[in-house]
Amino acid sequence: MRQQPTSPQTTPTSADVARRAGVSRATVSYVLNNSASGRVSEQTRQRVRAAAEELGYVPHAAARSLRAGHTGIVLLTMPDAVFGPLFSSFLKELRGALRALGYPIVIYGDSGSPDTDLAAGWAELRPTAVLAGVGPGLTERGVALLRRSGTRAVFTIGGQQVAGAHSLTLDQLGIGTAAAEHLLARGHRRIGAVVPTDPALDFFSRPRLDGLIAACAERGDPDTRVQPLSLGYTEQAAAELVSRWGELDLSALFTYNDEYALLLLSAFQDAGLRIPEDVALVGADDLLLTRLTRPRLTTVRLELPDGARLAELIDRLIRNPDAPTENHALGSSRIVARDSG
Repeated sequence: MRQQPTSPQTTPTSADVARRAGVSRATVSYVLNNSASGRVSEQTRQRVRAAAEELGYVPHAAARSLRAGHTGIVLLTMPDAVFGPLFSSFLKELRGALRALGYPIVIYGDSGSPDTDLAAGWAELRPTAVLAGVGPGLTERGVALLRRSGTRAVFTIGGQQVAGAHSLTLDQLGIGTAAAEHLLARGHRRIGAVVPTDPALDFFSRPRLDGLIAACAERGDPDTRVQPLSLGYTEQAAAELVSRWGELDLSALFTYNDEYALLLLSAFQDAGLRIPEDVALVGADDLLLTRLTRPRLTTVRLELPDGARLAELIDRLIRNPDAPTENHALGSSRIVARDSG
C-alpha cells in the first residue's frame, strides 16, 4: 500500500515557548537573548529554557538582527592563503574565546582587493564587529559603510592603519630584525632571504624581508648585503635554488618561515652541503618539527597574545562603539638559537 507523504512539522515559535512556560513572549525574548539583567527570576529563566529545549525552539537570527541592527557575529576576513600552524592555532584560540563571550565568528574569504565592494559584502551580513584580516581590503570608506550598517567595531589585523578602525598590529618586521641580528652576531655578512612566490603571503614575507634589510643596513658595513631569493614551495624549486648556491656567494639564509627552512634543509643535505658549516639557516615560527629535525633549526618565535585577552579587548570595544580608535601591538619576536645557524 502506498504510504502517504508526511507533512513537515510546524516550526515552534516564541509564542509556543511562552505558552509552555506560562510567561509572556517578551520574557521569552529577554531570557533567550540573555538580556534579562535582573528583570526575570532564575526560576522563570530555567522554566523558559526548559520549554524551549522541549519544543526544539531556536531564536531566529535574522529576526533578532533586525531588532538589534546587528547579528552578534564577529566577521573575520581572510585572503585566500594557507597559513602556518602558529597563526592557525592563534585563530582557533581566538574563535573559542569569542564564542565563550557569546560571539559566533564567521570567516569570510576574499581576494584581498582594496575595494569598497568588499566592505559592502561584509555589511550585508550585519556583523557586530569586523576583523579585517591580513592583507589589504579595508578602506576608510569601507569602515564608514560598515558603521552605517550597524557594525559596532571595526579592526584591522596587520600593519595597516585605516581611519575609523582599531588596529591590531602583528610584528612581522620584528621577525626579520631578530633573524638579522642573530646572523650578524654570528659573523655573517652575505645573507640570502627567501621571498615566497605566492602573492597571498606578501603580507607576511615583505615586512620580514624589510626588517632583515633594515637591521643589516643599520650596521653601516659596506661588506654586508642581503639578497632576496624568490622561491615556490616545491621540492623542485628548492633543488634549483640549492644548485645555484655556489654562484650566489652567500653564507646564510633566512628562510621566511620554518616550513621553507625544512624544505631547504632537505635540499641542501641532498646536495651534500653541511648545515651550518656551509650554510647557516634561520627560520621563523618555532614549529615542533624544528626541534625534531637534525640539525635542530634555529628560528624566530613570534609570541602571540592570549586569545582570551584579545577576545576581551574586542568585547570591550564592541560594548563601547563610540570609543576613540585604539592601536594594539600583538606579540613580540625573539630568536631561538639551535644548531642550524
